[in-house]
Order: sequence, then C-alpha cells, then structure tokens
Amino acid sequence: MIHLYSWATPNGEKLHILLEELAIPYELHRVDITRGEQFEPDFLKISPNNKIPVLVDTEGPGGGDYVVFESGAMMMYLAEKTGKFMPREMAERYRVVQWLMFQMGGIGPMFGQYSHFTTYAPEKITYSVERYTKECLRLYGVMDRRLGESPYLAGDDYTIADMATYAWTYSYERRGLDISGNDNVLRWLGEIGSRPAVQRGTQLLGTPKKPDAETLKNYFGDRQYERR
Repeated sequence: MIHLYSWATPNGEKLHILLEELAIPYELHRVDITRGEQFEPDFLKISPNNKIPVLVDTEGPGGGDYVVFESGAMMMYLAEKTGKFMPREMAERYRVVQWLMFQMGGIGPMFGQYSHFTTYAPEKITYSVERYTKECLRLYGVMDRRLGESPYLAGDDYTIADMATYAWTYSYERRGLDISGNDNVLRWLGEIGSRPAVQRGTQLLGTPKKPDAETLKNYFGDRQYERR
C-alpha cells in the first residue's frame, strides 16, 4: 500500500495526479501546512526537510516500509515501480528525467518565488516582482518552443514530466500571468487538463485558500528555521 502525506500545493498535486493516473490503491494523509502540521515530530521522522509530500510504500524494496521524500524522486519511484509513464530505454528515459529536472530546478523554485513576492511578501518589492514575473514568462516560452517540437515535454508520450510541470503551470490565470501567444503551451494545458485523472488529482484536496495570519506565520515565520 502507498501512503501519501500531502497538502493542496503544486508539489502535492503532482503526486495526486500521478496516483490517480496509475489507478493503484493508496491512502492519503492530510498534512495541514497552514496550521504547522509539517513541523510535528512524527512527520519529521519521514520528512527530514519538514516538507510535503512524502510517500511511504509498505511493500517497498526488500518487502518492508520504504520512505521517499522530494516530489520528483517520488514520481520516479512510482513510475519505475509500476512501469508506467517512464520509458525504460535509456535515451527516452533521460529525456523524461531532463524535463522533470527542468520543473524541479526551474519552474518550481521560480514560480514559488513569484508567488511569494506577488502574494505573500509583507511589502511589494518592484524589482523582485519584475524579476520573477519575467522569469516565469521566460520558462513558459521554453515550454512553448519544446511543445512546438513534440506533443509532450519528453516526446511523443505523456509522462511524469508532463504531470509535474502541469501542476505548477495550469493556474497561470490565478497567478496573474499573461501567457497569451504561447499557443503550444495552451494546447498542452487544455489536453492534459481534460484528463479525468488530472481533474481528480488537482481537486483532491481542494483549492488553496487565502492565507490568514497563522498560515503566513507557519509558511514564513521563525518556526520553519528552528533546528530539529
């Protein structure tokens, strides 16, 4: 049995989508990061970085419990375990890995900083807002060029790279980003967004609510910097 510890964030939704696409039994455990549940000692035992999501496979390598943290690693683990959404041939496999790392190292951090400085920062810093707005739009442009060459990010087949990237990029309107002109991205977003498993995965824990004072404290306050 797969146990997923998660919340309604893009990194959480990546795993929600994949598990719904795989259609395998799993149990979802809500970790309410708006109320600081990610800092609980029991959660730290499985998540050394105090971040969601985390996966526990009770039938892991060797037959016992196996813990995987970091969302990209979790997606690779599940894809390899099930033999789905990840090619076995080396050249094709590493095309998927490259685009998954593009999301992990580029889109995730840059979109996260964009959201911080446009939504959460206590004061608007023009330089930061402009920097991360431009970088997000640049990354959409990188995707658009790639998706003009192939139907999906890693080639002809839908893979974990698409799921991971979709979770971060489909909410461009809510983020206030104008991606008009990126016709290949819009085609791709529409196609993936129409998949029933994707729709279930993105709504599994609902839509993130407007943060209150406690949420902001748990997201950005001193508690997250405490040594554990």
